Amino acid sequence: MTMLNPDTGIVLRTHYQKSVAEYWNNNPNDDRVNTKLGEVDGLFHHHYGIGDPDLSVLTGPEDTRQERIVQELHRLETAQADFLLDHLGDVRPGDRLMDGGSGRGGTSFMANQRFGCQVDGVTISEYQVGFANDQAADRGVADKVRFHFRNMLDTGFDSGVMRGIWTNETTMYVDLSELFGEFSRLLEPGGRYVCITGCSNDVTGGRSSSVSWIDAHYGCMIHPRSEYFRTMAENNLVPIDVVDLTAATIPYWELRTESELATGVEKPFLTAYKEGSFQYLMIAADKVGR
Repeated sequence: MTMLNPDTGIVLRTHYQKSVAEYWNNNPNDDRVNTKLGEVDGLFHHHYGIGDPDLSVLTGPEDTRQERIVQELHRLETAQADFLLDHLGDVRPGDRLMDGGSGRGGTSFMANQRFGCQVDGVTISEYQVGFANDQAADRGVADKVRFHFRNMLDTGFDSGVMRGIWTNETTMYVDLSELFGEFSRLLEPGGRYVCITGCSNDVTGGRSSSVSWIDAHYGCMIHPRSEYFRTMAENNLVPIDVVDLTAATIPYWELRTESELATGVEKPFLTAYKEGSFQYLMIAADKVGR
C-alpha cells in the first residue's frame, strides 16, 4: 500500500511496533469481525461489547439469523463505547479530546457527535489513518475529527491541550509507564483519562493458560491489574471511578460463539473471565497537578 507519512521510522520506534502496524496495514480484510459489525451503521469499532443481549436474535428465520446476530453484537460494542464516553466528565464544544489507538475511528465520531468538540485520533497504522479520515470526510466532520499517524507514546502534541483522553483495548500493546507519562503531559490540570482494558487478575493468582493464549493470539502483553494503578499514581493520574465490566462482557462473548464470525478466541476469553484470572475493567482517572 502507499504510505501516508514519510516519517514512518520516527513513529514506529521498535521492531514490535513495526510488526503490529504491518499487520493492520497489509491485512485489513482479515479483521472480519470488526469490519462486518461496522457495516451495520458505518461505525467501525475495534473492541468488544457489554450489556444484556437480545437472545431472540437466535430464533426466527434461519436465513437471516447471522445478520441478526451481527446487528446485536454491534449494538453491544456501541454500548461499550457509550459507557466509556459517559465517564469523560464535563466536556464542552470548545474542548479537545484524544483517542489513543483510534483504529477506524468509531468512538471518535461518537464523541464528536455527543460533545461537539475537536477529537484527535492517534494510531500507528497508516491504513487506519486513511480509512478513518475518509470516514470523517464522508460524515462532513473532517474539520473537527482528525486522525494522525503518530505513536501514542510520543504524540508530538503540545502539553496540556487535552481535556480528555481515552484508550479502548489498546494499552496491552505498550509500556504503561511511557503511556501514562505521555497522557499526563497532554492532559490539562483536572483533565480526565478513561481506559477500558482486559487485565490479568494478580489479586487472585498468577497468569492462567487462557490469558497466555490470548496474549499469544493477539501478539500483545496483557498487564496485571495492579500495574495500571501503580503507573497511574506515578504519573499524577488519580482513579476516581473503577468499574469491573467482566460480568457485563461475558454475554457478548457467549453470543459471539453463535456467530459465523467466531474466530476461536471466544473460548479462552470465556474461560479466563469465568475462572477469575482475567478482568475487563473501566478506569477513569483525573490529572492532578500541572
